[in-house]
Amino acid sequence: MTTTFPATDVIDVAQLQQLQLEDPAIRILDVRTGGEFENSHIPGSYNVPLDTLGEHVRDLADVDHPVVLVCQSGGRASQAHEKLTEAGKATLHILEGGMTSWQEAGGDVTVGNTTRWAMDRQVRFVAGIFAIVAVVASIFVPGLEWIAAGVGAGLAYSAVSNTCAMAAVLAKLPYNRTNACDISGILEELKAA
Repeated sequence: MTTTFPATDVIDVAQLQQLQLEDPAIRILDVRTGGEFENSHIPGSYNVPLDTLGEHVRDLADVDHPVVLVCQSGGRASQAHEKLTEAGKATLHILEGGMTSWQEAGGDVTVGNTTRWAMDRQVRFVAGIFAIVAVVASIFVPGLEWIAAGVGAGLAYSAVSNTCAMAAVLAKLPYNRTNACDISGILEELKAA
């Protein structure tokens, strides 16, 4: 049977499920943090967090098999797509809407025994806390309300640029990291026939 790859790099859940049926060699690369991956992931997917991907982008671009990139909602997968495309990877796709869409569509999910918030939820929580604390503290120390304005500006920039400095920092916290990303083993499995 011949696999028909979508003409676009962005695919939906139904297209990914069809690709999985047609081509068991398709690789799903989850670029969320190790903590998010441990919480839940698509069965058979490989976890290479976005902050780890950069150091191994050339090796990952050399994977012969088609790769579908997944994150929580699509933003980090888009960043990974850009890096891998620049490194020369072809047959590369992004799951539109990420794990959120996958779960809403009833896709199979491997669930871990820990519960961690998705990165976008963590960012909203920390940004909200910063803003509230800055506004309340500005009652006693005039000028601190500008911290809240800075957080708001950072969130707006994050939306426009499709990057998030706060998420990059939060991803480095022990809460979000695991020892599950054995990049050498993952590369070996990704390149296997």
